[in-house]
Amino acid sequence: MMKYLQNLGKSLMLPVAVLPAAAVLMGIGHWIDSFFEADSRFAAFLISGGDAILSSLAILFAVGVAIGMTKAKDGAAALSGLVGYLVITKVLESESVASLLQIDLSQVDMAFDNIENVFIGILAGLISAALYNRFNHVSLPDAFAFFSGKRLVPILTAATMLLVSIAVLFVWPVVYGWLVSFGTMISNLGAAGAGLYGFFNRLLIPTGLHHALNNVFWFDVAGINDIGNFWDGNGEPGVTGRYMAGFFPIMMFGLPAAALAMYHTARTKQRKQAASLLMAVGFASFFTGVTEPLEFSFMFLAPVLYFVHAVLTGLSLFIAAAFQWTAGFTFSAGFVDYFLSFRLPLANQPYMLILQGLAFAVVYYFLFRFLIVKLDLKTPGRQDDNELAEEPTTNPESANEAKDKHTLMAETIYTHLGKKENIDSIDNCATRLRLEIQDMDKVNQDGIKKTGVPGVQQVSKNNLQIIVGTQVQAVADALQKLYNEDKS
Repeated sequence: MMKYLQNLGKSLMLPVAVLPAAAVLMGIGHWIDSFFEADSRFAAFLISGGDAILSSLAILFAVGVAIGMTKAKDGAAALSGLVGYLVITKVLESESVASLLQIDLSQVDMAFDNIENVFIGILAGLISAALYNRFNHVSLPDAFAFFSGKRLVPILTAATMLLVSIAVLFVWPVVYGWLVSFGTMISNLGAAGAGLYGFFNRLLIPTGLHHALNNVFWFDVAGINDIGNFWDGNGEPGVTGRYMAGFFPIMMFGLPAAALAMYHTARTKQRKQAASLLMAVGFASFFTGVTEPLEFSFMFLAPVLYFVHAVLTGLSLFIAAAFQWTAGFTFSAGFVDYFLSFRLPLANQPYMLILQGLAFAVVYYFLFRFLIVKLDLKTPGRQDDNELAEEPTTNPESANEAKDKHTLMAETIYTHLGKKENIDSIDNCATRLRLEIQDMDKVNQDGIKKTGVPGVQQVSKNNLQIIVGTQVQAVADALQKLYNEDKS
């Protein structure tokens, strides 16, 4: 089950990766609009383009999850996900439900007014992916051979979703009621609810399950839809965006300050090596809001620091929500999204988040520095001598100039994983390689760490994650190429 949920979390990153396009279009559109007395046609043009993405999130999730949860990542799976979503949403729209139940339209449960949502999109994607994995190689008798294999999957998906629709017809009102109650409970907690969300969001990062929690608050699963409502301008100033705003002070200021504290507490002979890592991951956190490379650099080396980080993240969301300072993102809480959201209608005193961020930078720096020194924590640059990565005797790039650094890293990782004989599958999310391994005892984790990756995490008996950073796709592609060449 854990593996399945982790794969789902990874799959959700595919549609989420599309959201920065909406951020750019709507952010620039609102910036232009705010500088003109009269409405700008060009601004409206850009805003409409961004809204086209945000209003179609459910479809994006249906397609993205269908691709991400299949082993082959085939286009037929994406088509099946779309087919499944269209079937269930059409069959269960309010008018259809009224006809099926032979009741007046006004008597239809309000849950069916919101059937086109991310939850249903994910459900359609999961079902279509399961059908693809099971039936994409099935051969039919000659009379029906045209519909064999991949062509069979969308047909099966359509039929299956009709049956699922019957169950959802009775289950969805109950599920929807629970989701609304959960969202309402958190909403009723106000700033405290935002703080609790921020705390648990960070605690779930090591498992990769934080994406599932995010969906409840950021998208229209429980009626909160913080991202969509914020960027659409559909909400209450100072309230809509509270589940995003508090991340900006942490990602833009707090974590980079923590990286600086780790650099200043590094041992002298390790400081140069630590600086190259911490500078890169600190800048990534500030500029793009991608924090996993930095977090994994101390998450397992110094878990007490990570717990403090989770508490501070919850505190940041609580403070921003309490003072009703809001800004929003579509990808993550870095400078890019902050800049683009600054002029949005529901951005409420966003400049105060910078002041809050500066205060948190001071707290992070001195608290991290104190704890590192006081507890002698093994943060980057403070490992024992026998834990240090060996300095290469030759420059690998000069040894083979035709290979880029990602290929060289992939080759080293591939070797230390035990090559194709020990690898069952290779996948990745936004920052991590996700691998299924036959025998974990054959994996040389120390050798993998010497490539410079921020961390290696054994999730279960056969699942391994390697935290690479924002360049993970290039490493994953090179690793997959090595694996395919060995298999052929």
